[in-house]
Amino acid sequence: MTEQTVSSPSITGKVVSTKMDKTIVVVVERKVKHPLYGKYMKRFSRMKAHDSDNVCQVGDIVEIKQCRPISKTKHWVLVKVENKQGGVE
Repeated sequence: MTEQTVSSPSITGKVVSTKMDKTIVVVVERKVKHPLYGKYMKRFSRMKAHDSDNVCQVGDIVEIKQCRPISKTKHWVLVKVENKQGGVE
């Protein structure tokens, strides 16, 4: 038998808050089509992710992946920082 590993989904988003210790808030943007008019609209999801070393700053583009629940609202963990901004835009 061969073992199969199920990879948890990873997504890319922008850091909008680093005020909590070892936690970042990441905004993920997606586009959905309006059911009647057909225009594409932006929809946002805010997710809390675990940043154990506090390396992220507001404005960074990061990749996060789903993990076991770390706290009541934190179910994502930081994988890597893709683009370092270093401040608010």
